[in-house]
Amino acid sequence: MLIIALLITTVSATRTSIPRLRLTYKDLLTTNRSSVFIGHHGQLALSSVFLDEYRDRLFLGGKDVLYSLMLGPISTEAKEIHWPPLPGNKEDCIQAGKEQTECANFVRLLQPYNRTHLLACGTGAFQPMCVFIYVGHRGEHVFTMNAGNVESGRGKVPHDPSLKFASTFSGGELYTGLTADFLGRDAVIFRSMSGRSTMRTETDQRILHDPKFIAAHLIPDNSDRDDDKVYFFFTEKASEAGDREGAIHTRVGRVCANDVGGQRVLVNKWSTFIKVRLVCSVPGPHGIDTHFNQLEDVFLLRTKDERNPDIYAIFSTISNVFQGFAVCVYRMADIREAFNGPFAHKEGPEHQWRAYEGRVPYPRPGVCPSKITNQPGREFGSTKDFPDSVLQFARSHPLMWRSVQPAQRQPVLVKTNIPYKLKQIVVDRVEAEDGQYDVMFIGTDVGTVLKVIALNVNSLETEEITLEELQVFKLPTPITSMDISVKRQALYVGSPSGVAQVKLHCCETYGKACAECCLARDPYCAWDGSSCSRFVTSNKRRYRRQDVRHGNPVLQCVDQSLSGLDVTEDKVVYGTENNSTFLECVPRSPQATVTWLIQRDDHKEEVKLDERVMTTERGLLFHHLFKQDEGVYICRTREHGFTQILARFTLEVLQGDLVNELMARDRAGFSDGLKDRSAGSYRSWMPCSTYSRSGSASQIGQSRTWFKDIMQLIGPSNLPHVEEYCERMWCNDKLKRKHKGMLEKYRQAQESARKARSKSSGERNRTPRDLRGRKE
Repeated sequence: MLIIALLITTVSATRTSIPRLRLTYKDLLTTNRSSVFIGHHGQLALSSVFLDEYRDRLFLGGKDVLYSLMLGPISTEAKEIHWPPLPGNKEDCIQAGKEQTECANFVRLLQPYNRTHLLACGTGAFQPMCVFIYVGHRGEHVFTMNAGNVESGRGKVPHDPSLKFASTFSGGELYTGLTADFLGRDAVIFRSMSGRSTMRTETDQRILHDPKFIAAHLIPDNSDRDDDKVYFFFTEKASEAGDREGAIHTRVGRVCANDVGGQRVLVNKWSTFIKVRLVCSVPGPHGIDTHFNQLEDVFLLRTKDERNPDIYAIFSTISNVFQGFAVCVYRMADIREAFNGPFAHKEGPEHQWRAYEGRVPYPRPGVCPSKITNQPGREFGSTKDFPDSVLQFARSHPLMWRSVQPAQRQPVLVKTNIPYKLKQIVVDRVEAEDGQYDVMFIGTDVGTVLKVIALNVNSLETEEITLEELQVFKLPTPITSMDISVKRQALYVGSPSGVAQVKLHCCETYGKACAECCLARDPYCAWDGSSCSRFVTSNKRRYRRQDVRHGNPVLQCVDQSLSGLDVTEDKVVYGTENNSTFLECVPRSPQATVTWLIQRDDHKEEVKLDERVMTTERGLLFHHLFKQDEGVYICRTREHGFTQILARFTLEVLQGDLVNELMARDRAGFSDGLKDRSAGSYRSWMPCSTYSRSGSASQIGQSRTWFKDIMQLIGPSNLPHVEEYCERMWCNDKLKRKHKGMLEKYRQAQESARKARSKSSGERNRTPRDLRGRKE
């Protein structure tokens, strides 16, 4: 029952969820769409990335190393800093029982500190450390570090390089969600690096229960900066799940940026922390929904209103029944509404969770001390001024009762039973001819990037369109980070093996016709009258042809020549009765459906498919060919109502018994020719005069006789076609070299066998030495 909803939702989008264009690693390099940086020593082990568009720089952190690259071709002008663990720390790490590969300094954190410095923190062989990197002013390419100014990184990055964490830097302070101890058990939210006291969450499973932090962002609520809040996105064990042991829920928690803890209660502990559940599910029949509970990645799509970004999140299932992934979009207004709603409450172990209906103390737990909160006669300068009742309530009621539902109350993308996992996401909002589109770039665990858009068909259904699948890295490798530069129209894709810069679009790869450009449905691209190129806003509407929503070239390209896309020339194909034959026809788009027609006497009908005649991804396959299969076969594709004829084949069927007789005669002649080992007597078995130039006159005559016999079967009217076919299939240079090599190997084998026989005969006739000695 749980997967019925998934089937209902995705069945209509099955065809468009297939990538319309697949580009390999080689394709991306040859079209100059991608470049990859793997470090100066080929062992980058990438663990952090910071894209600095202000300085036009890309900063990378790896295993014992830091890099600075100028944006552009990312393999040029790279500066390197070697940063290993402090002396003795690696040895201590190994003695503590850790693997030698873990006992290094994996740079996990790169954050801008001020206009000239970068904060870098690494694991330091399970002894975290931080340092400031001098990167210079804008326009400079300076990259230096004072190794003597290294300080402790505890509470800023995890000890273990494999553990997830999330951080954001704002106002000179670092907010981090992580496990802060050597064993990876003390899960906390920290604030550090300020003149104020270090803040952390209280050790209480009601606050955080085995969380895995994914992202952290400061999002202002209004113009009052005292009301700014830091939001943490994470998954944790759900205490409200009841008897479902091990149930995982995704949360968004928040703290006030100006929180300084309480005066007597929650001293140096967060006093404003509250959390709410994020739901990403597919509605099902009878109220049974399919939930995606494991959060994989979060991306904030910034808008003109900095207070209301759109939040894109990738989720996965934890079910043992099937593997699925979904992308849900959330509005900040819905998240704030849940935080302003009722608190979740449970009277005791035997009671059920419900909405708290009692009196909530003032000021409301979770709010920030600010001008908006203060009332005449009830002003609070800081959280230390909050009454103890407020802090006690916040400690015992951190969870909100209402969950946050996604926009339209369903995912914008669902993928199930796929051979990869969705791991990273970035989004670009693109202006197109018929409106705005959010283009999602989704990274997988096999090194590919999916370029996807989602169209709202109606209030209950979305259409997923996978525009491209890009193989960013040469070998399969999990994508661990993705950043997008709208300014440079590029993606920066990170993996353990390196980082790749990939252009967001390459319109010319879609084709050279208006129809092909329109069928691509790429918001970045439009037909400009002569080519498929980048869409730009212009008043010259007659030169722009684009239809992202419907992809209908018949309407968009009405004044363009569409008939020129059809193939009119017939290819003649010969087959033999009872043998297999294949007619190749590969559609230009995997999203197109292929139909095979057969034409006899000006009458066309669809080819009847069965176990003997079947279609494959690359054409039409006859397992056993019959004489009545002769005719003209037409390969026709259909995509979004637009049809094209890709290929026409005239299939001629030869009589099987006569062909077998001729082939048997030829094989017998070939065997006789091999028995004659005189020079130049090796007979070619192909009816190609080029092979027989070195042969004797009698063999050339035999070859021509064989060829004439086949011609009689085919008929004199088709001789020109057959000669052209044979020349193409048997007489090309590659096959000449192949068959020449085969004959040469045969000569060498015969010569070796002759020498072996001569040697063996000599050994048998030779008198043993000891017998000769005795005779003497």
